[in-house]
Amino acid sequence: MTATFLFHQAGPAVTVQDLGWHGYVAQGVSRGGAIDIAAMAEGAALLGQSPNFAALEMAGFGGVFSATRDCVIALTGAEMRADLDGRALAWNATHAVPAGAKLKIGPVMRGVYGYLHISGGFEPPLILQGRGTHLAAGLRAAICAGAELPFGASSATRAGLSLNVADRSAGGVIRILPTLQSDMFGADLLAAFQNTSFTRDPRSNRMGVRLAAPDAPNFAPEAARNILSDIVMEGDIQITGDGTPYVLMAESQTTGGYPRIAQVLPCDLPRLAQLSSGAEVRFQMISHGEAVEIERTAQAARAQLGAMCKPVLRDPREAGDLLAMQLISGVTAGEDEG
Repeated sequence: MTATFLFHQAGPAVTVQDLGWHGYVAQGVSRGGAIDIAAMAEGAALLGQSPNFAALEMAGFGGVFSATRDCVIALTGAEMRADLDGRALAWNATHAVPAGAKLKIGPVMRGVYGYLHISGGFEPPLILQGRGTHLAAGLRAAICAGAELPFGASSATRAGLSLNVADRSAGGVIRILPTLQSDMFGADLLAAFQNTSFTRDPRSNRMGVRLAAPDAPNFAPEAARNILSDIVMEGDIQITGDGTPYVLMAESQTTGGYPRIAQVLPCDLPRLAQLSSGAEVRFQMISHGEAVEIERTAQAARAQLGAMCKPVLRDPREAGDLLAMQLISGVTAGEDEG
């Protein structure tokens, strides 16, 4: 019998996501998938499975859930309030969830997008060989209360593990590269862009992060009127007609006619996605060579996440899943971790 995950309540923006679609730009479909790919890698490392296994992405609020079979979950991304049958759960950690137990998640405490991963991964029907959701392209929809979602078989017993993760919601410096259109902005506008502190506009979504700065100049270049529509991609920073920067994200359009002042490094996009209200970012232009090395370092760090998982430090007297905890390295509940 197929195991299912039950949605007793669901926030307004709960979707199932994997790493997205690749190779469909010509058909008008951008990557889609999880907006915070770092959170996907962290959940995969905690559970010891592929980062492309589908997870739940929860924007702002999660919901109330249960499973028809015992499972192990991981919670990553933006930290949200979570409890299992009234017992508080740690974030960036794995937890055993017995069949029928009530899991409550939300609201978010910092950041924007929280992730719920499950051992075996969620398994909605494949669309274009993917299990994610692309709302802008009409590929699946947000999950509503009453839904049931199958998840895969797994022998994972990795409950009680945690991962020390840097806060991606606090802002800071975002690295950028020049685009083919950067020169049309001129040295003064490029310098002003890098010297401006921006916050996240509330109108931001999975298509893009709109940046706000009360004293910022109008960044639209004079030559913008002569721009022809061409291909755009995730990470491009478009300057809209009113001079506002708009960073394209996972569900961006595939073509556009606004000039692009710069492009954000892929490894920095999760920090823009998770930027908390009021947190500030500034942009720093770097060279292509520097960007290559930064991305190589980020990729190597993701590959080492599994080795960084450690047992959660908990009081055994308060642990309802004591037998599933790794109390001593190499000693578990007696089952193969798989």
